[in-house]
Amino acid sequence: MKKKHDKKDASEEEFVVMDDVQAEEPLQFPEDEEETEESEEETGASDENTEEGAEDASAEEDASAKELAEMKDRYMRLLAEYDNFRRRTQKEKEGIYADAIAEVVKEWLPLVDDIERAVASSESMDENSVEKVAEGIKLIGKQAGNVLSKLGVEEISSGEGETFDPNLHEAVMHVEDDSLPEQSIAQVFQKGYSCKGRVIRHSVVKVAN
Repeated sequence: MKKKHDKKDASEEEFVVMDDVQAEEPLQFPEDEEETEESEEETGASDENTEEGAEDASAEEDASAKELAEMKDRYMRLLAEYDNFRRRTQKEKEGIYADAIAEVVKEWLPLVDDIERAVASSESMDENSVEKVAEGIKLIGKQAGNVLSKLGVEEISSGEGETFDPNLHEAVMHVEDDSLPEQSIAQVFQKGYSCKGRVIRHSVVKVAN
């Protein structure tokens, strides 16, 4: 009886030991919980990074839109300033041109008055007043020369025998004349004028040889 009891006790002990081994195997829950927490932290960090990226993209988009608006505003201002400058410059040019014409006309008006008086005198001209009319015409010519001098206009030198210069003279005829040097002016058909080195009208001449 005693042996049977011992055998039964041994069996029970083995059963208890096996139960203890089976009970110890699933003791891994704390590690699973840590992995779950780490996964949740990683998911939360990923969500935060996504939100931060979206916020950064939105901020960059707002900055780009603001910069574009500022550039457009500067462009419109610059365009308006240029348009105002163009109009102002055009008006100034027109004003300068009008002032120049006024100054020239002002110098010529006394000569126009003398010509009108000479024309009026010629209507009652007789044989004895021919010399007076001739003198009056000479005075008008002299006065015209004075007006040109005031305006800075000079007569281009083109006397007979002077060397022909294509920059100042315009040759319309050619003649053989042994008394004159080669490529020299033989005759002047129309006087030329220049102003401060700029040719206003070339002298029309006949060239010899």
